[in-house]
Amino acid sequence: MTSTDQKRNARRLFNVSLDSLNPGKPPKALLEQYKLYLEYLDRLADRRQSANSFFLTLNTGLCTALAFLFAKEAALEIKQLYIIIPAAGILLSFFWHRLVTSYRQLSTGKFEVIHRMERYLPMAPYKAEWDMLGSGIEPAKYQPLTKIEVWVPRLFIIMYIAILFYIAPWAKIGEMMQKL
Repeated sequence: MTSTDQKRNARRLFNVSLDSLNPGKPPKALLEQYKLYLEYLDRLADRRQSANSFFLTLNTGLCTALAFLFAKEAALEIKQLYIIIPAAGILLSFFWHRLVTSYRQLSTGKFEVIHRMERYLPMAPYKAEWDMLGSGIEPAKYQPLTKIEVWVPRLFIIMYIAILFYIAPWAKIGEMMQKL
């Protein structure tokens, strides 16, 4: 990021002249806003966890329903669920994946704002921590959670697609293809 970009972004963040801010001697209002922002970041992490729990619970319910259907000799009306449940699971998992990605982008932006605020505080613990962890670039030092987190909905999607292939009426499809 160029020095011009940094100044432009700082002007977006602060409503006062940057010259009026003394690094290391922040106004009381900046400290209060910093505390509030960190609290909001913590609530964002809680919402993210709640969303993950919600989607995991729904997918577990769909898997349970599929297991029940496969374990029983289902009535003809219920057999339609063989296709509907995996299709719903794919859709649900797609939206879950998008939500995880959105939370990652939002968190990235929030930490960038925190790092900029810390330039005018006596300490910069979040910036220091991020630097010590290799800025998320060095997997040996730190593997960002989102890089792992996005694989859960992806694996559900793969599983639902595999189930659709397993339950597909291949004999009927083959007969239809021969008639063409």
